[in-house]
Amino acid sequence: MRTPGRQLDRRTMLRGMGTAMSLPWLEAMVPGGLSRVGSSALAGSSNSTTPLRTAFVFIPNGVDPEVWHPIGEGRDYQLSSSLAPLEPLREKFSVLSGLAHHNAKALGDGPGDHARSAACFLTGAHPYKTAGRDIQVGISVDQVAANALGGRTHLPSLELGCEPALQSGNCDSGYSCAYSANISWRTSRQPNLKEIRPREVFERLFGFGPAQETERARARRMRTRRSILDFVSSDARRLDATLGVEDRHRMDEYRESVRAVEKRIEMIERATFDPEAFHSIRPVQGVPADYREHVGLMNDMLVLAFRLDQTRIASFMLANEGSNRKFPSIGVSEGHHHLSHHKGDLAMIEKIRAINRFQSEMLLDLLGKLDSVEERGGTLLDNSMILYGSAIADGNRHNHDDLPLILAGGGGGSLRPGRHVRYESGTPLSNLYVSMLQRMGLETDRFGDSNGVLTGI
Repeated sequence: MRTPGRQLDRRTMLRGMGTAMSLPWLEAMVPGGLSRVGSSALAGSSNSTTPLRTAFVFIPNGVDPEVWHPIGEGRDYQLSSSLAPLEPLREKFSVLSGLAHHNAKALGDGPGDHARSAACFLTGAHPYKTAGRDIQVGISVDQVAANALGGRTHLPSLELGCEPALQSGNCDSGYSCAYSANISWRTSRQPNLKEIRPREVFERLFGFGPAQETERARARRMRTRRSILDFVSSDARRLDATLGVEDRHRMDEYRESVRAVEKRIEMIERATFDPEAFHSIRPVQGVPADYREHVGLMNDMLVLAFRLDQTRIASFMLANEGSNRKFPSIGVSEGHHHLSHHKGDLAMIEKIRAINRFQSEMLLDLLGKLDSVEERGGTLLDNSMILYGSAIADGNRHNHDDLPLILAGGGGGSLRPGRHVRYESGTPLSNLYVSMLQRMGLETDRFGDSNGVLTGI
């Protein structure tokens, strides 16, 4: 039992029956805040500073640039039709134009732009062309940050996706599938394989304690269909009794959101498995058949991970590069990759534009969820940097300049969102990564093929 009036530790967890749950941000965690704490929860080192979180969200196959880039610059600009769904949060993000990835170009290696696009996206490096085991590209920016922040969170980084991670095979003109299916690289030869099953991500976020104890608790929950909240209920009641009114409200809202995610996962697991619903994407048990539901659930997982400070670094591939996924829910029955090679066909172009709008809707879903979480200094989105985009600009041309990119969030007060910023054509995207790393506290002036820092963000 702690002394009344003492600050609640940021690493406090609710524990019970082989389960542990981190807490969201509470006023009681702020020095001098409401902090009559009497929980029996396990605590770690104190950390009262609101952390800066960073996520990288990847879309495949480029866009239709004619209707993607905004009209005008600065704050007085107009969102394009492809980005129109983002209008409700336009003051929370900036559109960046003119940035390029030189190392995603062929550079003498011939075809394979899709593989190079994904491999280069977060590394700024040119991948070695091979379909064998001798893959090599470079460490990605998310892992540079994760290594520097090591030990501050339970998970150094979190890798999410909606299509399976691959490590072998020939996926693009002699390039290994490892390049097309991964954007996070732990080393120059080892990708971080992403997780696409919501249940597995959920268990990683709450899977603390000795391995055998945690596995037994999970098996008991699965067998009895009990909520993870039931397992920590006693500790939660003791904590609630020590909190102020606002913190109790935050805890209630947090528990409701966790339970809502659990229920959605359970519904997916009980649903009849229909391989045809995946529309040319090889089905995986435990993955939602509805793509919008899948992306939305993974957005929830990313928000939970950041909210609980389980990690401060994440990457999310909405699909593998070169994905030929179909989108029947928006009236697109042809594959995405096929449509991107439209050769000027207006009907195909309109379907690409529909896909791009759908992607914007999914980004709005993520940003809205982040912005709904109150934290010290604003919202979770205000205390984050979210980079969204692709390393292919026009899917029909396979070019890697003037990339479609959005930088969202306030960066803990270090960013100035709400603008369209145009840079000199060919400016390395890696310059942005240097600027982001510096905001994360890393003393560096180089990354990938950077030649400086990106100003004006």
